[in-house]
Amino acid sequence: MPYGCTSEVGDIKSLLLKHPRAAFVDQPTVNRQWQALNYPELPDYKEACQEYDHFHSLLKTHVPHIQFLPANPDTGLDSVYIRDPLIITERGAILGNMGKEQRKTEPGTVIKLLEEQNIPILGSITGSGTIEAGDVILFDENTIAIGHSYRSNQEGIQQFQTMTREFIRDIMVVPLPHWNGPNDILHLMSIISPIDHDLAVVYSKLMPLSFREWLINRGIKLIEVPDSEFTSMACNILAVAPRKCIMISGNPHTRKLLEAEGVEIEEFHGEELCKKGGGGPTCLTRPLFRIG
Repeated sequence: MPYGCTSEVGDIKSLLLKHPRAAFVDQPTVNRQWQALNYPELPDYKEACQEYDHFHSLLKTHVPHIQFLPANPDTGLDSVYIRDPLIITERGAILGNMGKEQRKTEPGTVIKLLEEQNIPILGSITGSGTIEAGDVILFDENTIAIGHSYRSNQEGIQQFQTMTREFIRDIMVVPLPHWNGPNDILHLMSIISPIDHDLAVVYSKLMPLSFREWLINRGIKLIEVPDSEFTSMACNILAVAPRKCIMISGNPHTRKLLEAEGVEIEEFHGEELCKKGGGGPTCLTRPLFRIG
């Protein structure tokens, strides 16, 4: 399969997933791990699997090549959010270094798959540097935004800049707020989801003014998520192609605003799979190859 991504909105042709059967394993495993991982509520294993199967059925109608990462005893519940340990650029893969201590082993579990797919590894974030891919947004082949957060620090961002300096011209570093502290999840993609090259869903209340102005100056129209739907993850939307998206059900206001812009929306119920673990449809997917 070809590989490479230069945006978050191009047609997904190849996709990596990890089913909760491989990440959650069973209900006793969930029972043991959820509190240490700072989940707000205990997920139901069977319900999470059913939600995921529906999500997968939606993906299959859009994505021709889908593969699953197998179970690994060195990873935990969070490994279902397969986006975070791996960044795919147009030149190959960069392995992250997870800011959440319980996820440190996850980048190593994707190396074998990358080798099997002949996807070159450009490097790894190492030492004291951290980056989670939920903080990384590709806007085009030359432009990336990276959130400076509790999960992605300045040293990690500097290492990323060094690895990509030959082909990434513009890296916008976005300082994220303290919000609910280091034990909570606030990635850059918690407050923005690109929908098309000129359209994005945002929660501006947590967005630095400089980044918001940068988006507008790029000609990106911003769809504002209301307070009531930010907590139900309306700002975490997966674009499978330009203006074709999958989102969690229960966010009617945001959906109406998107449909007014000509966006096609499909929904799945993500109460157990997403809301209780803090990861939406973008977090559940790692595109390996996008066109456009």
